[in-house]
Amino acid sequence: MRKSRHTLVIGLAVASALGTGSLHAQSLQEAAAAAGVSDIKSVEFSGTGRWFQFGQAPNPNSAWPAFDVKSYISDINYDTSSARVQYVRSQIVEPDRLRPAPVEQRGDQFISGSTAWNESTTGNAANAQPAAVEERAAEIWATPQGFLKAALANNATSTTVEGNTEVSFNVGGKYRYVGTINPYNQVIKVRTWIDNPVLGDTLVETKFSDYKDFGGIQFPSHIVRNQGGYPVLDINVASARKNPGVDIKVPQDLAKAPAVVVNSEKLAEGVYYLTGGTHHSLAIEQADHIAIIEAPLNEERSQAVIAKAKELIPNKPINFVINSHAHFDHAGGLRTFVDEGATIVTHQPNQAYYEKVWAHSHSLNPDRLEKSKKAARFEGFTGKHVLTDGKRPIEIHSIAGNGHNDAFVLVYLPNEKILVEADAYTPTAANVPPPAPANPYSVNLYDNIKKLNLSVDKIAALHGPRVVTLADLRAYIGLGEQQAAN
Repeated sequence: MRKSRHTLVIGLAVASALGTGSLHAQSLQEAAAAAGVSDIKSVEFSGTGRWFQFGQAPNPNSAWPAFDVKSYISDINYDTSSARVQYVRSQIVEPDRLRPAPVEQRGDQFISGSTAWNESTTGNAANAQPAAVEERAAEIWATPQGFLKAALANNATSTTVEGNTEVSFNVGGKYRYVGTINPYNQVIKVRTWIDNPVLGDTLVETKFSDYKDFGGIQFPSHIVRNQGGYPVLDINVASARKNPGVDIKVPQDLAKAPAVVVNSEKLAEGVYYLTGGTHHSLAIEQADHIAIIEAPLNEERSQAVIAKAKELIPNKPINFVINSHAHFDHAGGLRTFVDEGATIVTHQPNQAYYEKVWAHSHSLNPDRLEKSKKAARFEGFTGKHVLTDGKRPIEIHSIAGNGHNDAFVLVYLPNEKILVEADAYTPTAANVPPPAPANPYSVNLYDNIKKLNLSVDKIAALHGPRVVTLADLRAYIGLGEQQAAN
């Protein structure tokens, strides 16, 4: 099982450190005094700008997709290691990429100590987000005042680099922070590293510029955060204030993240639909091995999928895992299958991407592959690829021209007439009306099915509550039977 995430919670004794002098470099002391950290228990800042969807690049070689941020409010309590971020955003239209019409999204994200959660903006529902703890904790201590407080509390060391002072320290023997203070005693950059199932030890770099006096607090008016090599946040700060009332408590009725459960539904002889969470997989029996479609989320999910597949199809190794695309929620468990000995079958651009990013260290939270050091094996392709044991072929086809992703595949079992896909079409419950206008990803999927001349009886989507038919897809995109026949 994947080890539980260590939590970054920094116990602070900043007032005493400032009052007694210390072994820290003088520039750190000066910067802390200039920022007034001994008098700052909490901060709030707000603004507008851009937010970028980490891990969801539309192409393996492109940046994270951008959203316009109409409102961004961050409240942080340093004494309790807690924070709240509220935002209103909508995805930016890309003229050369067909996507669903942008919808305004509202988020309310929290962390307190070792617990992260989201709350509904339309009700009081609170849902635990354990995978977000590291990132949200890092955001607290990567603010200027937060970094200085943490540096004073964790025996930071300082060195001069190109006229600036570089301050570094470790928290709990695991998390490393490196900050840059300029000659004006301003924190201009903070780097730290957090774990990610795909990228491993992932650099989070936050840059601060254009400091202003916001009613008694010196705070940057421009914040840019990069994660995994691309921007995830770019905010122009319109207001900041010190010591607002920030009282964030973990809700008593917090809905914990559900345990990892893999259920199975037999779709045909030797073909099993593996569900039980937000992301699904399939296990397919072949003559002397098993093929798995999709390894989503993380190692914990993949280990459960592997166990269920071996239970359903005993005494056969897992030789192949087919990957639909490189979005992190659909690729987070691939490394577990590499350790299992499976060959990854994926669109050719994804292979080069995985080979590059998997060279990164996974020291913060070592997974099975980090420990075994096994070499990944791939079958990369473009167009069409077939896995067969002589009796049951598994066809993998590129999905051409889909705005969701440029290196995107569907899987088709011609003997069983079963189509498997992710994100191009997510079936809804039977009584939920289809979207209007039709989702262009789903329209494109249907066009690809027709062009590839696939005879489809069942669609086992890798999201959604149920197995559906081609008629359900046609209804979803607003095609009647007569239109579908033309």
